[in-house]
Amino acid sequence: MLHLDPATGSRTTATTAATAATTGPVAPAEGPAAPGPPPGAEPCDLVTVPARQGLEAVDILRRGADQEAVGPVLHDGPCATLGFLVPPGTAEAWDVPGSACTRTDGRGLRIPAEPPVSGSGWLLPPGDDISVTDPAVLRAALDQAARMIEAADNCR
Repeated sequence: MLHLDPATGSRTTATTAATAATTGPVAPAEGPAAPGPPPGAEPCDLVTVPARQGLEAVDILRRGADQEAVGPVLHDGPCATLGFLVPPGTAEAWDVPGSACTRTDGRGLRIPAEPPVSGSGWLLPPGDDISVTDPAVLRAALDQAARMIEAADNCR
């Protein structure tokens, strides 16, 4: 399961590789206005997939002829999932079987510097040059990865 720290303003729980739910925003801090996000941080949605398919997709994206940009990717080992950070609004049209896209609805989920989930880590950490993964590019890579996995499984 991927749980994002309540300090981000949104929490995501993936109960299976194909389902996810969000909870409401955290109450605003009292006192002076909270500082804005760190420089370069931007809002994002989260696409979660089984680790096997996600790792194949990362390889496809990084080896591609166009060397498509891959944004930060979280790895949650205990749940065997990968989480790709994608632009906000992606969840509205996300329909890739076997995956889930959790929307933030502008509730403050930002690309964190440290993995936001206890027991998880960055497979690909946030960098200065790439912010999030393009959803169309990710969709194509996940589709190709699923076909490759199916073909490999049928060869046994």
